Amino acid sequence: MAPQAVRGSKGEVGMSDSEMTRRNLLKLSPGLAAPAVLHSRQAGDVIRVAFVGTGNRGGYLLRTMLKIPGVQVVGVCDIVEERARAAAKIVEEAGGRARVWTDFRKMLDEQKEIDAVVQATPDYTHKDVNIAILEVGKHLYAEKPLALTVEDCRMVAAAARQAKGIFQVGFQLRHDPRRNATMKFIHSGGIGRVLMCHGIRHGGDLPRAIPWYFDRTKCGDIMIDQGIHILDLFTWAIGSHPLRAMASGGTNLFINEPPGRTVMDNYSIIFEYPQGVRVNFSHHYFDPPGFTGIRELVFGSEGAADLPAGAWQPRTQKGLVKLDVPDADKTADYMSLAAFIENVRTNNRKPLNDAESALRSTLVPIMGTRAIYERRIVTWEEVAGEA
Repeated sequence: MAPQAVRGSKGEVGMSDSEMTRRNLLKLSPGLAAPAVLHSRQAGDVIRVAFVGTGNRGGYLLRTMLKIPGVQVVGVCDIVEERARAAAKIVEEAGGRARVWTDFRKMLDEQKEIDAVVQATPDYTHKDVNIAILEVGKHLYAEKPLALTVEDCRMVAAAARQAKGIFQVGFQLRHDPRRNATMKFIHSGGIGRVLMCHGIRHGGDLPRAIPWYFDRTKCGDIMIDQGIHILDLFTWAIGSHPLRAMASGGTNLFINEPPGRTVMDNYSIIFEYPQGVRVNFSHHYFDPPGFTGIRELVFGSEGAADLPAGAWQPRTQKGLVKLDVPDADKTADYMSLAAFIENVRTNNRKPLNDAESALRSTLVPIMGTRAIYERRIVTWEEVAGEA
């Protein structure tokens, strides 16, 4: 991967999402006005950032953001004041000062110096929080998924198209140095024509201390909340959306555990893409520690690529070939947040994980989840074509 691409200077690697099935994307977000243009910032300008949601995920992103040069975290907001105050303490320990809020709308209204916002709130709040932040003209780094329904996803995408600020979605694995370098290799033709993707996400159950994870009305179920990351990578590798999904899933081990649980603990799914390309994905929560874990494999006519390993293997030869991976010591979250800050500085309105790609990559697991619930083959057209 070219060093400047890995550092997120333009947020683009290989085939851009804007080049993928543009006709279908325009159908998903019709009639959107051209966004207003913000002036680029000087290289030395400080970007003043606020956080909305400072719990488990938000706290981690906060610590990561504080490591990025040229950033000041000036506001932290959480509906649980204790969490917001704990976040402000983290900022203070890093040498900064952040105002504490429990109402993000009030924060945006009164703290005018905020340039950009990181949203890390529960999935079921994403639509309302994202749109409110975009409407006041702030740059926004929004955790995935875009929203939990097709209609809400389209509303967020429309708001992003019309917004003054940069909108980047937290599909951070796109910025992971090894996955990023391997994807560029795939898009350059390194493994030939993509034929199939095979993914595994096997681990222990979700954190019991976060109740909304276990309510599918609040998280969309585990494919939308968790499996979405790997499915996003495969959709990016293939270069288009799937045509059909067939799947089976349910709860085999953690039945009513915790009490009231409505999310699955396992599923297996096949997505069929154009030209017969298929994605085979297995996801469950009863894996012994270190037994299988995560695999993200892309098979082509000339070889196969291992995304997390940053390596590939020719189809007729034995042995992995390591790729050159700039910034290999950096984490996916660091590189993703650093790319967002650079996009804000340069007014780059086409982040690697922008509203269009996020719309597609959220509709894919919505489509797959429907195939499980309804026990039938579900097509892209019936999902993406909804009003």
